[in-house]
Parts: sequence; structure tokens; C-alpha cells
Amino acid sequence: MVNIDAFRKLALAMPLAEEKPHFHLPSFRVNNKIFATIHEKDNRAMIKLSPVDQSVFCAIDKTAIYPVPGYWGTGGATFFELSKVKKAVLKDALAQAWLNAAPKKLAEEYKNKKRPPQ
Repeated sequence: MVNIDAFRKLALAMPLAEEKPHFHLPSFRVNNKIFATIHEKDNRAMIKLSPVDQSVFCAIDKTAIYPVPGYWGTGGATFFELSKVKKAVLKDALAQAWLNAAPKKLAEEYKNKKRPPQ
């Protein structure tokens, strides 16, 4: 279970991530592409996943992780209820969303760093 400040730290821990306003919401971006937003008044975050990744994360707990209603949800935009989701799950989802938004070269460098030595 994570609060808004902890989520912000997790998002900004991703390489070259920055926080910028997106209308009335704080958004987290890499290369100016949004990979997450915070909905502070609802204590939840939106993480932009692929539809396949969205289905995997939603299977963990449909009351805590679910598609954003309407069009955006069909494209992978996923709500995470911060008071119900474990930190490790959020870290994994943020990493996947960041990888989808990051430039290919940067994403490859990140993936190579994460691999254990062989």
C-alpha cells in the first residue's frame, strides 16, 4: 500500500522521468511521453500500459487495478488504487509503462541493466 508521495518517488526514480502538469493532474513523462498520472483527490494513479499488460495487472485484484472507464481504458490506461496495491506491483507496472514510453535505445539500456549477470 502506497501513498501519493511514495508513488511520486517511484515514478521519478525511472531514468529521465520528469513530472509535468497535464491539465489538472501531475503527470510523469519520459521523452515528453506520459507513462503515469496521479489523481490525488481519489488517491489513485493511472498507469499507461499496453492492453496485454493491463489484463495481467488487472488479474491481480480487479477491485484495486482496473481499466480507466471509456476509450482510454481500451488502450491500456489503468487505474491503481494506491491504498490497495502493493509497492512491488506498482514498481513493476511503472517500469513496464516507462519501457513502453521511453525511446528504444534508453529502454534497451534499462532492460540490459536489469538483467542478472550470466
